[in-house]
Amino acid sequence: MGSLFRSEEMALCQLFLQSEAAYACVSELGELGLVQFRDLNPDVNAFQRKFVNEVRRCDEMERKLRYLEKEIKKDGIPMLDTGESPEAPQPREMIDLEATFEKLENELREVNQNAEALKRNFLELTELKHILRKTQVFFDESVPMVYKSTSTYSSNKYRRYLQMADNQNEDEQAQLLGEEGVRANQPGQNLKLGFVAGVISREKLPAFERMLWRACRGNVFLRQAMIESPLEDPTNGDQVYKSVFIIFFQGDQLKTRVKKICEGFRATLYPCPEAPADRREMAMGVMTRIEDLNTVLGQTQDHRHRVLVAAAKNLKNWFVKVRKIKAIYHTLNLFNLDVTQKCLIAECWVPLLDIETIQLALRRGTERSGSSVPPILNRMQTFENPPTYNRTNKFTKAFQALIDAYGVASYREMNPAPYTIITFPFLFAVMFGDLGHGAIMALFGLWMIRKEKGLAAQKTDNEIWNIFFGGRYIIFLMGVFSMYTGLIYNDIFSKSLNIFGSHWHLSYNKSTVWNNNYLQLSPATSDYEGTPYPFGMDPIWQVASSNKIVFQNAYKMKISIIFGVLHMIFGVIMSWHNHTYFRNRLSLLYEFIPQLLFLVVLFFYLVLLMFIKWNRYAATNAFPMTEACAPSILITFIDMVLFKNSKAPGKDCNIYMFAGQSFFQTIFVLIALACIPVMLLGKPIKIMQARKLANVQPITGASDAEVGGMSNGGGSHGGGGEHHDEEEMSEIFIHQGIHTIEYVLGSVSHTASYLRLWALSLAHAQLAEVLWSMVLSLGLNKEGWLGGIFLTVVFAFWAVLTVGILVLMEGLSAFLHTLRLHWVEFQSKFYMGHGYAFQPFSFDTIIENGGAVTETE
Repeated sequence: MGSLFRSEEMALCQLFLQSEAAYACVSELGELGLVQFRDLNPDVNAFQRKFVNEVRRCDEMERKLRYLEKEIKKDGIPMLDTGESPEAPQPREMIDLEATFEKLENELREVNQNAEALKRNFLELTELKHILRKTQVFFDESVPMVYKSTSTYSSNKYRRYLQMADNQNEDEQAQLLGEEGVRANQPGQNLKLGFVAGVISREKLPAFERMLWRACRGNVFLRQAMIESPLEDPTNGDQVYKSVFIIFFQGDQLKTRVKKICEGFRATLYPCPEAPADRREMAMGVMTRIEDLNTVLGQTQDHRHRVLVAAAKNLKNWFVKVRKIKAIYHTLNLFNLDVTQKCLIAECWVPLLDIETIQLALRRGTERSGSSVPPILNRMQTFENPPTYNRTNKFTKAFQALIDAYGVASYREMNPAPYTIITFPFLFAVMFGDLGHGAIMALFGLWMIRKEKGLAAQKTDNEIWNIFFGGRYIIFLMGVFSMYTGLIYNDIFSKSLNIFGSHWHLSYNKSTVWNNNYLQLSPATSDYEGTPYPFGMDPIWQVASSNKIVFQNAYKMKISIIFGVLHMIFGVIMSWHNHTYFRNRLSLLYEFIPQLLFLVVLFFYLVLLMFIKWNRYAATNAFPMTEACAPSILITFIDMVLFKNSKAPGKDCNIYMFAGQSFFQTIFVLIALACIPVMLLGKPIKIMQARKLANVQPITGASDAEVGGMSNGGGSHGGGGEHHDEEEMSEIFIHQGIHTIEYVLGSVSHTASYLRLWALSLAHAQLAEVLWSMVLSLGLNKEGWLGGIFLTVVFAFWAVLTVGILVLMEGLSAFLHTLRLHWVEFQSKFYMGHGYAFQPFSFDTIIENGGAVTETE
């Protein structure tokens, strides 16, 4: 079979490269993305490898580029992304790149430092401007009253008060010095108050006031005013709200204490002259300096912007170049040096079909480097399991990802992905069958497909969107298949389409139809034309309120079992392809054949009974082949397994549906029971006999292929089976017993598991009907212009619920159930998933993952 159905054939090769050509050759292989290198120096520390200095230089260049990127994003400058991937630079170009990045970083850091210093200066001047402006108001409002006397002051007779009006011009007296703080002074001496002014963060102001009051024991007077506009912090650019304050006090001791409190709260103190003329003069000087600073700041910002704009044009390409250089040297660190130190030796896994392409790439790299010695690529013999490589494109990639999420296929094992492309959206559609909901999903998927280039170029970090976009082809196919099953169910937003005209005709009058809840139409009468509806269900079932669900239950339950049994049989047949490809004769004889027989004689026979019943019994047939004599398939199957005689469904009705049914059923059950010991003991006994004949414990050599591989898909050379060369016979018997019990019980449980197709389909249809009858029908029943407005509102609400619940939530539920049916019920019949993925050295993958180079071993 081709590579679509199995993974690519891989070869382990040894590569010899001249030292001067190694860089260019690895660069070409990185562009190709078809080679997975092995680490030949697993015991060597990462810091002791040959090219560790080059990797460190690349790390330093990447750090500088990240710094530039951060500054560019801070300014909101768009970075040019042409979508092109420049080639990896030559090693000598690293020096030029380092010099360019060093120059840009130093220039930008110098500009940032200058701008920060200017902004800090600007902040200080702005705060000083507000202090001068606000304190002028404080001084204008204050009315100090100093009482003088030529006589001697006595602390028992005189007290000094400072009376000030507050900002609301309320009469308030502020006592600065209490009775304890008044001391005797010399005659004629005035009491002089000192003050400090500054700026503090607004959120710290309440705590600042409390601390002043407690530390100074109420002997200070604080006035504050808010600065309306926020100020920019020069360190981080945040907008900070601050307030201006002025503190009055007396004495040097209080002054020292106040300054320490201001320092603790990180308040900034500024000089403020006492004389009004000095304050006005200082304010004029501050305004002049602010204007000059604004001019210098603007020029600095313009220069910084020009530097960043120039860097933004090339930043993406620089990132790509540096990451490619780093990836090349990281890969070269996996190589070995020969004894002459002139040749690098590498080992790598390559797809067998691409060896010629790889050799051409090596030749191009040799020519680029100017080396005269061609590289040598030798194929090596190995008993190691090769990596699994399934070629994908943008369409099959999402389906392959679903399979790999369960487990990477063993080497050359059958790949379920091609079949999943059809079965996955189909089983989803069985549960999600609605023409309207399927159209919404298909249109969403089609929009993503049509716009995929633009959407892929945006490269968002939104994980949910990336999942939707990555599965755009799955979503589109699920929508299309759901539209098909919606036509089969004749269901569109819980209503039916009467495209071809119903094949049923009512012989009752209108009042009887509307009022008689027990009215039923019989296909044996003239109400039925005798031919079925051309495609899907007849729309007459939409008005059958009593038995619509009964009919759809029976129909959907039966098709769920039919699809489930066919799906499982197909999975068992896939195991036959694995056994024959890996020449696993024991698994073919003692696993595949009894497994297929067990599934066919029991569950495929159950499916045949459904078709026989549909074909032989009808309301238009003569007795005893009428619908009243149709036996129950479930009861018939249970009686068959229990070896019981079935009872007739009615008087004078036939017990069996065809002649010899009892005999065939007995034979089928006996065959199924006989398959169990064959699956349980056949393979272990054969392995034990082969070991005795070879008189070796355990056997080796040519007979390994016949005794290896116990489970489905077993085989030699990494083929997905387990080798039992070193396994004890007791363990082989135990493993085979577990495998047999799992298969026998799983056949029953897996068949029942497919009933989820019926359950979710019924739930989806009922939810859609509830939304229509309880939401949208309310708006449709209103009349007049008010009814139109009400219908618009109701329709919007109904549309939101439809998309949010029935399309998104129900769609996700059906998706998860479909995934389970493929992983457990289908793939467990043949798929081992014990392999490891092929991870080639690819520049595209490295750049897509943000430069994270993954070590491949």
